[in-house]
Amino acid sequence: MNPIRLSAVIITLNEEQNIGRCIDSVYGVADEVIVVDSFSTDATESICLAKGAIFIRNKFEGHIQQQNFAKEQASSDYILSIDADEALSPELRNAILAVKADFMRDGYRVNRLTQYCGQWIHHCGWYPDRNIRVWNRTKGQWAGENPHNKIVLVPESSIGQLQGDLLHYSFPTIASHLKTISHFSEIASVAAAKKGKQATLLIHVIGNPIFTFVKKYFFQLGFLDGFYGFVICVNSAFANFTKYVKIRELNRKLRV
Repeated sequence: MNPIRLSAVIITLNEEQNIGRCIDSVYGVADEVIVVDSFSTDATESICLAKGAIFIRNKFEGHIQQQNFAKEQASSDYILSIDADEALSPELRNAILAVKADFMRDGYRVNRLTQYCGQWIHHCGWYPDRNIRVWNRTKGQWAGENPHNKIVLVPESSIGQLQGDLLHYSFPTIASHLKTISHFSEIASVAAAKKGKQATLLIHVIGNPIFTFVKKYFFQLGFLDGFYGFVICVNSAFANFTKYVKIRELNRKLRV
């Protein structure tokens, strides 16, 4: 039996530091690599083309919209959705190759293991961070709320679990984490305010960040990840604080 074709789909914007590693990890697993780029100004395009990827430019309207556009560019119904700062571990490569011979499920979840400032993080609620990443695009689409998108399959779809880790090279520095928090909180607060969501001072601005830190550091064992575990838990609390104060600010402007 001939294996079913698999398309790797990646969206990018100025990912010259990561995209080469990502593409290298999927070769031999995917039959084609599709990169949908939001008009990068660095070497992303030249790296992708040098590695044989199909490179498509498309205006960025949001993470969900861009991912749904990207999946439609693939020539195969089964796709591997992977971010530019991710790479397949050897065990995950083998697991995908095994199911590729005869896909028995509509989608497959993978565990994502994140590297933070050079350290792999196994707690803080960051691992195993299971997400569907190999799936039949005719059975679902990207959904959620920007910037936190996810693959949602139609009801009664069959879902399996793949062994191995999707390696996420997220934040090389604490400063890069704080920059992402600022950017993502802006997107999330605007989306929430448009939907009429409120943010109370006691519950959301004060209570939620405290609860987030306690949950991640103590109950999700963030303290076992040492110094960077502590930093992640504090920053996670700060991310929620930032989002909710921005929602309050936007709501006040809308009332004026």
